[in-house]
Amino acid sequence: MLPISETFVSIQGEGKLAGTPSLFVRLSGCNLRCSWCDTPYASWSPDGSARSIDNLVALARSQPSAVRHAVLTGGEPMIFAGLCELSARLGASRQRGGAAMHITIETAGTAIPTDDRWPLTCHLMSISPKLASSTPTNDPRDPDGVWAARHEARRLNPAVLNRLISRASEASNDFQLKFVVCGEDDLTEIDGVLAGLTGWTPSDVLLMPEGVAPPTEAAKAMLAHACTERGFRYCPRLHIELFGNRRAT
Repeated sequence: MLPISETFVSIQGEGKLAGTPSLFVRLSGCNLRCSWCDTPYASWSPDGSARSIDNLVALARSQPSAVRHAVLTGGEPMIFAGLCELSARLGASRQRGGAAMHITIETAGTAIPTDDRWPLTCHLMSISPKLASSTPTNDPRDPDGVWAARHEARRLNPAVLNRLISRASEASNDFQLKFVVCGEDDLTEIDGVLAGLTGWTPSDVLLMPEGVAPPTEAAKAMLAHACTERGFRYCPRLHIELFGNRRAT
């Protein structure tokens, strides 16, 4: 059983596979508390219900062959040991007349689940390291500052980040490093984080404007300039542009 906040079919809104029809499985629960989190119902106030892996696999198999991508997201899916079995079984699933499913895991890159019985299956490891601007300092949801301290201590784990990148390379799978950018100061921190990582190329790095509404012209211009200077990719949020800030999109 896994705590599931929601499941839905939509298009992938972010990253290298933006625009791809996908089945989203959102696990409920997170070891971080980003100040700007756009899914607080899976982190700050996790909701949902326990669902069996059998149930989730059956859901995947019931999808039409056009939906052959599954996105395991959160919250933070990597803190759940059952993710290994879920990813492996989904990766072996075939929908009606379709091919085996492509698995994307969306993670902050602070933990890796282990299970001797099941390998972690992931064809695109979508890693979103959290910057200092994500720490919920003076957040009214955290009046005693407990989560601010926990978040700051946990938000970056270079050893885990490097291991995720190397695992993807060893398995000949893809990965992306996706950064949420709130302002110019974040760009300097991103350069520092990347300096401590190996095995990546500029085309693996995506910069995304923070917010639950379409970005301002100034924000887009700032990120476009940064991407042009560094060879990174600009990462739009298609689901926000198409559907707005609402669940199950």
